Amino acid sequence: FIQSNFVLGLRYTVCYCGSHTRTFLSHNSITWLLHHYRKASHGSAASAPPTAPPLTHHPQMDPPEPEKERPAGGTEQSWFKAAPGGTGITVLACRLSHPPAPSLLLTALHKLQDSHPILRSKLAPTNAAPSFTVSPSPDLQIEHFDAAATSEILAGGSAASPFHRLVEHELNRNPWAGAAEATAAAPLFYASTYAEPETGSSVVVALRLHTSVCDRTSGSSVLRGLVGLVVGAGDGGGRREMSPGIEELAASELAGKPFWARGRDILGYSLNFTRSACLPFLDAAAPRSSEMARLLLSPEETRRLLSACKAKGVKLCGALTAAALIAAVSSKHLGGNRSETYTVVTLVDCRKHLNPPLDNYNLGFYHSAVQNAHTVHGGEDLWELSTRCYDSLSNAMSKKKHLTDMGDLNYLMCKAIDNPHLTPSSSMRTALLSVFEEPIVYDSCEQCRRAGVEDYVGCASVHGIGPSVAIFDTIRDGRLDCACIYPSPLHSREQMEELVEDVKRILVEGSDVEELVD
Repeated sequence: FIQSNFVLGLRYTVCYCGSHTRTFLSHNSITWLLHHYRKASHGSAASAPPTAPPLTHHPQMDPPEPEKERPAGGTEQSWFKAAPGGTGITVLACRLSHPPAPSLLLTALHKLQDSHPILRSKLAPTNAAPSFTVSPSPDLQIEHFDAAATSEILAGGSAASPFHRLVEHELNRNPWAGAAEATAAAPLFYASTYAEPETGSSVVVALRLHTSVCDRTSGSSVLRGLVGLVVGAGDGGGRREMSPGIEELAASELAGKPFWARGRDILGYSLNFTRSACLPFLDAAAPRSSEMARLLLSPEETRRLLSACKAKGVKLCGALTAAALIAAVSSKHLGGNRSETYTVVTLVDCRKHLNPPLDNYNLGFYHSAVQNAHTVHGGEDLWELSTRCYDSLSNAMSKKKHLTDMGDLNYLMCKAIDNPHLTPSSSMRTALLSVFEEPIVYDSCEQCRRAGVEDYVGCASVHGIGPSVAIFDTIRDGRLDCACIYPSPLHSREQMEELVEDVKRILVEGSDVEELVD
């Protein structure tokens, strides 16, 4: 490498190459030295030195650009608090039939980092308010696992496929577990590749990000951008500046809420939570990990479901919520027409509601939560309950509670992290279910075919604070595909796969009505 310095007014350059070192003086410095050598040899009568040309500017010799910092907003600080316990590890995994060269993949990831400063950010260790430290240049490295190493990771897993097991493996790799004791800035973005031993040619590319810098919308944009860069047909969304936190962009809404209203809402959310039931726990004491169950509908089943939603005037999130509530209460076999109340959290992408509005390539965490409690007895009609759930969400959003209440829900989440005994059986379950207001829609494209994309999943861990099941819904080529993440062994794989199958049955049977789909 090259190092350029000034000593006593002389510019000199030192070049290091292995064990060899060479020192070079600039033209100006040589002229100055020759003049003073002649002056010392022939006395003071030596003529004045000729006027030296100006120093040539060499950008590669400039000092490195300093790191930048941005204070973390309230929602981001909540994720900083949640991640050490196991909630807030975002995983974007993609299975490729003909993997790119490692150098090409690294270049594509570095281009993403270069375009989006938040992907270069680190969590700065500090006793004061947490902040992001942004590196001036991309520094991500890829961790490669060959077929033998991947086989060791897959050994003993009970998931349906190697890809499924690798997604779960990534969900439980937590580099932020010791964030409180860290003395150096912790990266918030990691990348790995896994050579699948069974195929010999397929590879899984897994990106692991701190949820504070990557919500579900950001994850979708990162995946699309990466595929485009790998095949040379995209720019990763273009160069963006690092946007402020969601609270700063919703300041006018947050400022309008009186103090007494904040106290009332916190009390109301707390009372709803204490009245809410949970799914049965298998083991509430053992260490936990996140596992995944997948809910898949055929294109025809998806078409009928979406047509039924349109006919009833509800969004897909209303139908998913209702089906999950019916399946949950039915799994308990209560009998006697008994009812239970469950808490549901709906995550809303606030980008279009902010000032100024953001688009999908403004990466970061810009979702907020709407929390509702619903009482069910198991005999409800799917669409009657869907309408009730969706109306509750719509009413809350019409009052802008997705913006005004984000601080209240962040406060309650942090209190539950600090006081697990306030949750049932110290399970840290704060809801039965979390869903998204809108699904992510993917359509096959030429870029995906050229990249050899066979499967992909975007989801986040929940084995710290969180719901019993978090549904990450996508519609791919007209087919509903949901990654359902749950904490294990708090809930067993058999228990959750049975619940997910029941949700699928309720959705399919409830949509199989001609007057709805016509």
